[in-house]
Order: sequence, then structure tokens, then C-alpha cells
Amino acid sequence: MNKKVFLWSIVVALGGFLFGFDTAVISGAERAIQDVWDLDVFEHGLTVSIALFGTVIGALFGGIPSDALGRKKTLFWIGVFYFVSAVGSALATGWWAFLFFRFLGGLGVGASSVTAPLYISEIAPAKSRGRLVALFQFNVVFGILVAFLSNYLIGGTGPNDWRWMLGVEAFPAIGFLLGVLFVPESPRWLILKRNRVEEARNILQTANPGADAGQTVREIISSSKKDVTKPAASLFSGRYSKPITLAVLFAFFNQLSGINAIIYYAPRIFEMTGLGTSSALLSSAGVGLVNFLFTLLALNFIDRFGRRTLMLIGSFGLIITLGLVSFAFFTGNFGGYAVPIYLFVYIAFFAFSQGAVIWVFISEIFPNEVRASGQALGSFTHWLLAAIIAFAFPYIAETLGGGWTFLIFCLMMVLQLLFVWRMMPETKETSLEQIGRAVVDEEALQKERM
Repeated sequence: MNKKVFLWSIVVALGGFLFGFDTAVISGAERAIQDVWDLDVFEHGLTVSIALFGTVIGALFGGIPSDALGRKKTLFWIGVFYFVSAVGSALATGWWAFLFFRFLGGLGVGASSVTAPLYISEIAPAKSRGRLVALFQFNVVFGILVAFLSNYLIGGTGPNDWRWMLGVEAFPAIGFLLGVLFVPESPRWLILKRNRVEEARNILQTANPGADAGQTVREIISSSKKDVTKPAASLFSGRYSKPITLAVLFAFFNQLSGINAIIYYAPRIFEMTGLGTSSALLSSAGVGLVNFLFTLLALNFIDRFGRRTLMLIGSFGLIITLGLVSFAFFTGNFGGYAVPIYLFVYIAFFAFSQGAVIWVFISEIFPNEVRASGQALGSFTHWLLAAIIAFAFPYIAETLGGGWTFLIFCLMMVLQLLFVWRMMPETKETSLEQIGRAVVDEEALQKERM
């Protein structure tokens, strides 16, 4: 793998670290925040999920600055949002101010889930694109792990320990801001949006010295040619119905696995099984560690075995582990650390499959001309469901109980298995332009040309 493109990908993937840290850090602070402002159940759910509502909006509109300003400038402003959110959340003196700064961080998370995978997919060679884009998810889970460990170390240090939990995110945000200044712009954006062909050719040659950069440039230009007698096709024209369906369903099943509910409420779930507060926080850190290790493992297999194979393996594992957790809650036979162990195995299968594949797959399946808006749609679907589940989880778990809650997640994974088996294509070692041609609905395309 080319060292320069690897370094560029690492820098951009640091946006994923901030994404993961920001997402998980609230799990250690949510109880203290509830007490500080004496929040009722509704206000508490809103406080935990407000960042996700910001993420939904950031994901929905994240494709607009990515196309208008470029991937690089958008990433820089995402870093600014992370920094301001961290400092503001830590220093907030009122509940409404806290909600605003957490919402701002959510905007950064949503936009980074669009722009960072998009950038890496557009600059990476086809043979290593899976690993490089998956670095984003690797950094997400690394951020989650660091957040859990940070919460464990800071927790109990004083009445304002929750402020430090949230505020330390400012330091990696500064590092991300500085690093983005030294990465080049996406060559595909330079060609398709600014017609700076020679600059793009040089970047492509640097990223993949062994390939014919001129041929890649010709393929990119060819993929963007349109019939000038007809209006440009929008994302929601019939032409792109297949990639839209794939992206939306993939994002739908990703969240209906229950992953964000488990990450956000891990200490609470473990306490439901009888663990003490300290043990629950430590078990949550264990969730982060397993997530990290198995995402690292997936990086070594995603380009070798392919995206679809990882998803088939993961679907079976998620069905089994969620079923075991549901059974434990139904019977009340928690067996000490049985539920944490089941959830560790669940996290392992998730990290090896959905976690590693989602941002890679969604960033690959849309043609060049609608990739940013397609990535935004997939991210929007993902985060809308994440916000709904995070908001509703305390009520659902309290009303239905752990058994029914995890059984619902289990049944959703049965449907995911059918989706992967019957609908999901393989995209490994294929250029973005070839994938774009393959997934476009040819029948709709023919009608469009008539």
C-alpha cells in the first residue's frame, strides 16, 4: 500500500475517531447530567439523543458542502464543529446550552460520516479501497474505546467529572484540524466539479504509482458525460433506484441490530443484570476493546474475502448472540457475567461485519455524479434510526423488558441475513466507475434515454 495515500487516509479517518468518541462519551456522563439538571425521563432521553438528531441533519446535508466546497474544506469545518462542541459541552451552565453544543457535535458526526468515507473511497486504489475506507470505522471504534476508558478513569474524580469526560475531546479535534491542512483534495471532485484535470492526475499518480493515472482520468470523465439534450438525472430518478435501495436497507439493518442502543446505554444494560456501577463501567470499556480488536481483524479480510462474505458471517453471529441475550432476560438467569460475555461476542460479530463494511459499501455503490448525495442519503438513514432508537430505548426496555427488546433486534438480523443473501452485490477489487455502471438500473436507464 502506498505510504502517502495511507497517511492521507489515516488523517481523514481521524474524523472517525472524533465521531466514535463523541458518540460514546455520553454513556459515562448521562446519569450525572440527569442529576445536575433534575431531568425527567423525556428530558433525559432527549439529552442523550440530541447529538444524534444533529447527526441526522449533518448527514442529510453533508453532501452539499462536500460538493460545493470540496471534501477537504468540509473536513476542516467538521473539525471546528467538534472542537467547539467539546469545549461548549464541558463548560455549559444550563441544560439548553448543553443541548445546543451536543447538537453541534452531532452535526460534525453526521457530516463526517458522509465526507470522510467519501474522500477516502475517491482517493484510494481499488485493490486496497476496502481497508482504507474501513480505517474510518476502525477509528470510530478506537474513539469509542478511548471514550469508555476515559470515562472509567475520570469517573469518580469529583462532582464535575462529567465535564472533563466531555471536554477532553477538544485535544484530538485540534490534531484533526491541523492534519487536514496537509491532505490533497479528492481527484474525482477536482475533475467533476472544478475541471482541474491535471491537478487530479498528479494526485492519482501519487496515490497509485503503479497504475495508469491517465486511464483513470479518462474513466472518470467518461462516467460524467451526459446527454446534453436531457436534464441531469437526480439521485431520486429511477436510474439510481438500485443503489438507493441497497444503501437504505444496509443502513436500516445496521441500526436495527441495536448497536447504538448498546453503546449508549451499556452501563445501564449491565446494571440491569445485577452488576455494580464500577463493574458496569469496566464492562463497557470491554465492549469498546472487543469492538476495536475485531474491527482491526476485519481490516485484514475485507479486501481478501469481500464485503458480502463478512456480512454473511456477521449476520449468523448476531442472530445467535442477540437470541442468547434475549433468553437470559426472559429467564432471569444472568449467571454473573453471562450477558456481558454474550454482548462481547455480539460486538465481535458486529465489528467484523456491519461495522467494518457499512461505510465502505455505501461509499462504493453510487455512481460518481451522485456519490456525495447518495452517501448523504445512506448516512441520513443510518443516523435517523440511531436517533430514534437511542431516544426510545429507555422507554422500550422499561416497558417491554430486556427479553422482548433484544428479541426484536434478533428478528431484524434474520431479515438482514435474507437481504445479504438475496440482494447485496460484491464490490471488492472493482473500480468505482465499474461499480457505478453495474448498479445503475439498466431498465430505468433505457427508459430515460427514450
